[in-house]
Amino acid sequence: MKRLAMLVALLFAAATLAAAPTQTPLPRDSVYQLPLRLIDQHGKSWDWRSKRGKPQVVAMFYTSCQYICPLIVDSGKAVEHALPPADRDRLGILLISMDPARDDPAALKAVADKRHLDPSRWSLASPQANDVRSAAGVLGVRYRQLSDGEFNHTSALVLIDAEGRVIAKTEKVGSQVDAEFLAEVRKMITAKKTNLKGRGN
Repeated sequence: MKRLAMLVALLFAAATLAAAPTQTPLPRDSVYQLPLRLIDQHGKSWDWRSKRGKPQVVAMFYTSCQYICPLIVDSGKAVEHALPPADRDRLGILLISMDPARDDPAALKAVADKRHLDPSRWSLASPQANDVRSAAGVLGVRYRQLSDGEFNHTSALVLIDAEGRVIAKTEKVGSQVDAEFLAEVRKMITAKKTNLKGRGN
């Protein structure tokens, strides 16, 4: 009886594996080649590769920043608001903290709430401390921690496609949208809509 039960379990497992869709390998130049575990403003832990399949605007920031980081948020909001409402859900916005020691879920959520960032589109998240440098490296962000705990850092928004390839980057931050960067966002969303229509979705 035990052998029969084990055989049924093995056959079920094999059938499940056979039915599971195989995901295509990541492009070699995908930022998702870097394994990066994040904890977001809701206290949930996930690998950033879970964002695969949807274009993202990614930036690095830290919640106690009083100068550049609020402008980075302004830039993300400006890109979002420049899109038609129907297209906004086709783009994710991911802010990764360079200060995980202080940026716990409560600190991240406080910024998200204060700035009225829609949680269905915006993810604010912290990596492990020893992963910050690697994340910054694949995104092309430069930063340096100062003696007072603050950071000098690049004020960059990075557009990555659904496969994690860097498509565009801007260091123009604030409520005025970088027209060239926005054009790339629109082009990507249009291409994604065309692909979905082609598959009958």
